[in-house]
Amino acid sequence: GAMSVDSITDLSDNTSKLLEALQLSHPHELDPRRSLGKKKMLSLNPITWQVPRIVDRCCEHIEAHGLQTVGIFRVGSSKKRVQQLREEFDRGLDVFLDEHQSVHDVAALLKEFLRDMPDSLIPRELYAAFLSTASMEGPAQLAALQLLLFLLPPCHSDTLHRLLRFLSEVARHAESSWGPDGREIPGNKMTVSNLATIFGPNILQKEKPGEKDAGAMNFEDSTAIILVVQRLIEHYQTLFTV
Repeated sequence: GAMSVDSITDLSDNTSKLLEALQLSHPHELDPRRSLGKKKMLSLNPITWQVPRIVDRCCEHIEAHGLQTVGIFRVGSSKKRVQQLREEFDRGLDVFLDEHQSVHDVAALLKEFLRDMPDSLIPRELYAAFLSTASMEGPAQLAALQLLLFLLPPCHSDTLHRLLRFLSEVARHAESSWGPDGREIPGNKMTVSNLATIFGPNILQKEKPGEKDAGAMNFEDSTAIILVVQRLIEHYQTLFTV
């Protein structure tokens, strides 16, 4: 049977409760694209998506309102508004993010949630294994990454897939383009490399946030994290398909 979601997080009294990890998207919010043609999506729990509501809502909001926002994930946000949103999600409220909500606040909320997960999105016991793939190339690297993705608990696997699909869509709008009326549509400047640099340390963590040496990362690890997450974004469709 599928692992219950609450078993993958070890919440302490001093940690934000992150109720979203237990409060999954409602059935009508779930992405129906569970299969690609005759291929099956890589998941240990194929019945429902186990994605925290906060992650799904943040991704949906930016997909709808922020793909043309220059410097998304890099421009500053309102700490007060982000904290307010975080508290509403933590209380289990059905938070609705409309078009008036700043995409920069929502982007900051998504990064903060991933950074502060009690167990990082890619579990810490797999940190070294994922980093070891950075020295591989081509099909061997992708095969190793896919095997490692098999080891993720369902909630982690589904949430990572949702995040990578979202980041791939953001990167698709990095360059400026021209509309049918001849007007320039500005790109958001967030290439796969830029996104991997920002999100890598949030989803691949050696230590828990706040622990001793958690902020200290050697250059080799930092470079490897960016490379691995870049590959995950670029090849997520292949990696999550069996």
